[in-house]
Amino acid sequence: MSTPSGDPAAGRQRLAWAREHMPVHAALRERYAPRRPLEGLCVAVCSHIEAKTGVLLETLAAAGAEVVFTGSEPGSSQDDVVAALNEQPGICGYARRGVSEAELEALHLLALDHAPALILDDAAELTARLVHRRPELLPGLRGVCEQTTTGVQRIQAMLGDGALRFPAYAVNHTPMKHEFDNIHGTGESALTNLMLTTNLLLAGKQVVVAGYGDCGVGLAHKARAWGAQVTVTEVEPRRALRAHMNGFAVRPMAEAAEIGELFITATGSRDVIRREHFERMRDGAVLANAGHFNVEISADDLAGLAVERRQAREGVEAFELADGRTLHLVCEGRLVNLAAPTAMGHPAEVMDQTFGVQFMAALHLLEHHEALAAGVHAVPDEVDRRTAELKLETLGVATDRLTEAQQRFRHAWRAEEILAR
Repeated sequence: MSTPSGDPAAGRQRLAWAREHMPVHAALRERYAPRRPLEGLCVAVCSHIEAKTGVLLETLAAAGAEVVFTGSEPGSSQDDVVAALNEQPGICGYARRGVSEAELEALHLLALDHAPALILDDAAELTARLVHRRPELLPGLRGVCEQTTTGVQRIQAMLGDGALRFPAYAVNHTPMKHEFDNIHGTGESALTNLMLTTNLLLAGKQVVVAGYGDCGVGLAHKARAWGAQVTVTEVEPRRALRAHMNGFAVRPMAEAAEIGELFITATGSRDVIRREHFERMRDGAVLANAGHFNVEISADDLAGLAVERRQAREGVEAFELADGRTLHLVCEGRLVNLAAPTAMGHPAEVMDQTFGVQFMAALHLLEHHEALAAGVHAVPDEVDRRTAELKLETLGVATDRLTEAQQRFRHAWRAEEILAR
C-alpha cells in the first residue's frame, strides 16, 4: 500500500486557513494547553482527514494527547493535509485519498495498533473495526465519542447485539452538532460541491431530496432558497408530515423518480434509489449522495441497466441505458461534499462547533467513564451549553441572563409562587 504523496506545504496552507476560521479551537488550545488533561493518553480520531479535522487533531495534541488519525471514508482524505499533519509532534496517522475498502481496513488496523484509550469516530468506522477485528484492545478503551447519525445507529446495533463493552457519547445528538453541522454544514457543502462538480444550474430544477432528517432538512430548504422546486421522499410518517407542512411536495420515490432532474440522498439507509427508480427517470437525471455510505444509490443496479458507461466530466459518470436515456452518477455515489473533485467538506465555522463539542465531550467522558455503564449515552447538556457559550464569545455575540425572579418562576408550580414578584 503506497503512502500519501501530498505536498505538506499545501497542507500547511489549508490548515492555516481552517485555523483562522475556527476560533473555538483557538480558545480551547489556549485553555487546555497549560493543563494538558490528556497527557499520556492515546486518542484515535477516525474522520474525513482534511483541514478542519486537522485543527481538531492539533487541539487534542495541545491538550497532551498522543494523537493517531485515520480516514473514515475511502475518497475523502486530503493527502497534502495528511502529509502536513504527520510533520507535527504528537500527531501521526494513516490515511490516503482513493483507497480501496481493503486498504481502508488496513489503515484502520494500523491506527488501532496504537491501542487508543479513546476514539473520536465518524460513522463508527474505527469503533466497529476494533470490536470486530481487535477485541483484545477493548480492556484499554475507555470510551467513544460518535459524531454522526449513522455511527450512533451502528453503536446502538452493537449494544443490541451484546457486543458493546464501553460507554459511547452520542455527540451527533447534541444541539450544537445536529442543529448546525447536519442542517447547515451538510446542506451548504453538499449543494455547493454538487453544483461545482456538475457546473449545472440549480434554480428552476426539479430536485428530489431522499430523507427529511436534519441533513435532508438542510438540503431541501437550501435548494429551495436557490430556486429549485423540491420534492421530499420519506419512510417516517412524522418527518414526511413535517416536510409537507414546511411546504415541500412529498412523494414516494417511484413517483419522484419520474419528475426529478437532480436527486440527493440523505437517509442513512441503502438502496434508496434502485433499479425500479432508474427505469422511470428522465433522460439526463443527476444522482448524488450526501449520506456516509455509498450504498444509498444502487450503483450495481445502475450498471446492470447500462449498455455503455463513460466519464462525462471529472467526478461524474454517465450510464447510457438501452432505451437511449443517460443517467449521471456523481463521485460513485460517495459523499458528494467530500469525495467530489472540488470537495472541501463542511465550512470551517460549522466544524469549529462540531469538533468543539467532540473535544469537550471527550474530556467529560474520560473524567466520568468509570461511572458510565456500557451503552450509548447522551452528552450532558452542560457540555453542549458550554460549547455554545464559547462559540458566542468568539463571535462577539452577547445574550440576556435570567433574573432571580425569572429563575424562581421556571421552578414554580403553585399558583401563589407563579404570581409572586
